[in-house]
Amino acid sequence: MFQFGFNMFHEITRPFNMTYRCFSVSMLPGNERQDVERGGKIIMPPSALEQLTRLNIEYPMIFKLTNKKTKRITHCGVLEFVADEGKVYLPHWMMANLVLEEGALIQIESVSLPVATFSKFQPLSEDFLDITNPKAVLENCLRNFSCLTTGDVIAIKYNSKVYELCVLETKPGNAVIIIECDMNVEFAPPVGYKEEEHISRGGEGGAGADGMDEDPASMMPEPSGFIVFGGEGNRLDGKKKKLISESDSDQQPSQSRQAYVRGIPDYDYVIGTLKFIRNSRPPSAKEEAPSEPFQAFKGEGFTLRTTKPKN
Repeated sequence: MFQFGFNMFHEITRPFNMTYRCFSVSMLPGNERQDVERGGKIIMPPSALEQLTRLNIEYPMIFKLTNKKTKRITHCGVLEFVADEGKVYLPHWMMANLVLEEGALIQIESVSLPVATFSKFQPLSEDFLDITNPKAVLENCLRNFSCLTTGDVIAIKYNSKVYELCVLETKPGNAVIIIECDMNVEFAPPVGYKEEEHISRGGEGGAGADGMDEDPASMMPEPSGFIVFGGEGNRLDGKKKKLISESDSDQQPSQSRQAYVRGIPDYDYVIGTLKFIRNSRPPSAKEEAPSEPFQAFKGEGFTLRTTKPKN
């Protein structure tokens, strides 16, 4: 009369809580795994996957790592389940945050975190200021992370250089998920940064506010070869010439050089492509003939008077 189904009651969530010996990624057998070092995920043994499938845990899988000796905690995701039994492999920066040594015991517990809405980072080096678009670089690097924890020092790699960033603040909690979220990012001044020194260091190159330290026309090459009316004039009475005014003296060097023409950018340029423009053509017979050097007043003369025909 009464029919009972198997899904009448919700399953009780049972957390995953295990203790493993942790090692850095460099100790992982096989090829070097740079993808693990560049992110915030760990490698766990296959038995952990079997146990997690039996538990009613929330996805994505987020774990809380605890060093019981130092009471340091952090959070991470999981990348693969290929580690040896009883071992887990962590990125080097994560082991440094937890103050862990090779082979030390670490407690791993599954947790549920809120979705991130805001985070604030502080670079630990002034070299981070040399990056043109730091937000875009950080966004690309955070794709290898699953979560962030306030107080952690994460390491990102850009242009074969490692930059360390301290997570100063995260909202709405001290640990947040950054998977498929809309998160606002702010940067604090780097450690040891002084605005006066940075301005003076940037002004050592002598560049002005517009980024041009000198007139582009002055950088054009000087003309070579024959220059029309390039000599100096002399008076017949022996007197010296009048001094050139300042306005004329400023225009004289610019006239002796080639005119500065600003280049036009290629607005149809596609990133990752190279264009080779070749305007060369096979020389003709006329071009192959050597040209005679220029000689002044070498042309032929003509007279306006018409000659009368002789009878």
